[in-house]
Amino acid sequence: MTRFNWQNPYPSTRSPVFARNLVSTSHPLAAQAGLRMLWQGGNAVDAALAAAAVLTVVEPVSCGLGGDAFALVWAGGKLHGLNASGVAPALWNALNANMAKPTVSLINPSAAGTP
Repeated sequence: MTRFNWQNPYPSTRSPVFARNLVSTSHPLAAQAGLRMLWQGGNAVDAALAAAAVLTVVEPVSCGLGGDAFALVWAGGKLHGLNASGVAPALWNALNANMAKPTVSLINPSAAGTP
């Protein structure tokens, strides 16, 4: 195993952080919410959702419940990619469950992203 080289050739004052459980966000309260979720036995997805919920409150112009989601998740010995951007699929819509022909709109809750 190669030893870590602590010499930093750049003028930055940041130092590397090694940890088993790490949550990185743009706001400390969101990072704390994610860490608390991990401490309570949650997984990385639980931590990400907790952090995103807090970001919706503390940075409402930067993050919201109607935003897009992109994730790489290692589960079941496999890497899974999630691209939850754009509108919801036409056939997956609880609002249209009783309608004869499901529709997708860009301006109602059936849209996964807010235009």
